[in-house]
Amino acid sequence: MYKSLNQHLKERFGTKVYKIALSSGCTCPNRDGTVGVGGCIFCADTGSGDFAQSAALPIREQIKLAKEKVASKNKDGKYIAYFQSFTNTYGSVEFLEPKFREAMEDEEVVAISIATRPDCLQEDILRMLTRLNTIKPVWVELGLQTIHPRTAEYIRRGYPLAVYDQAVKDLHAIGVEVITHVIIGLPGETKEEMFSTVEYVVESKSEGIKLQLLHVIEGTDLAKDYAAGNFNTLTMEEYLQMIKACVDLIPETMIIHRLTGDGNKKTLIAPEWSADKKKVLNALNQVLQSTDT
Repeated sequence: MYKSLNQHLKERFGTKVYKIALSSGCTCPNRDGTVGVGGCIFCADTGSGDFAQSAALPIREQIKLAKEKVASKNKDGKYIAYFQSFTNTYGSVEFLEPKFREAMEDEEVVAISIATRPDCLQEDILRMLTRLNTIKPVWVELGLQTIHPRTAEYIRRGYPLAVYDQAVKDLHAIGVEVITHVIIGLPGETKEEMFSTVEYVVESKSEGIKLQLLHVIEGTDLAKDYAAGNFNTLTMEEYLQMIKACVDLIPETMIIHRLTGDGNKKTLIAPEWSADKKKVLNALNQVLQSTDT
């Protein structure tokens, strides 16, 4: 039995809570030359924020527009403000803190979740997160993807595993919850290597985990490798079985925030089956229910 994000949020906040994707206006050190250029090999021009609101808009307006999209599904009106695009602690505190505080000012926002890289959590950023966490819960989402150096180099992650370890330690020291992103199906990785990444995240005591299916998106360097026939993406059946095995490794105390992930249908190259989200989620539910019985 696993604990889904929906279940956790209902227990924690007493109602259904929707996560709305926002943009802080940050870029990424793996794009501007500080760490690298071009970003991670799988990352599109949107910085993994295909469904986030425009960074050109004030945070208050972004929240308003995001709420309107899900208004019919969320009558109780509780939300998590998710700063999704690019690296949302890659900037000055003077630039970032007002944006995060503006999101927290919304009475219907019960928490904020900040997606970032483990190598972008300097002391002043940690102090800012400490302040924010006294107002409303703060979650930090770390893009780990894999623990294996060979794969990390291939995807151009740009930092060693020890940096992730330190980031988790630092965030826990200030009472901030951690959600770790893992990609299932990275080129060249065996099932055992993918499982060992999940096990490592469990051992890190991260409060949550996101299991993301590898998507090949137009305009990425990963798409070039795929077109060259350098790797194959997982079939739906392979992915279902991988997720089933991964869930078995995750204790009930760790919240599973994602089991697959959305790809923009307009730019998705592979796997094509992942574009039918409803079908995939139904299949995942069936597989996981069979695990419980």
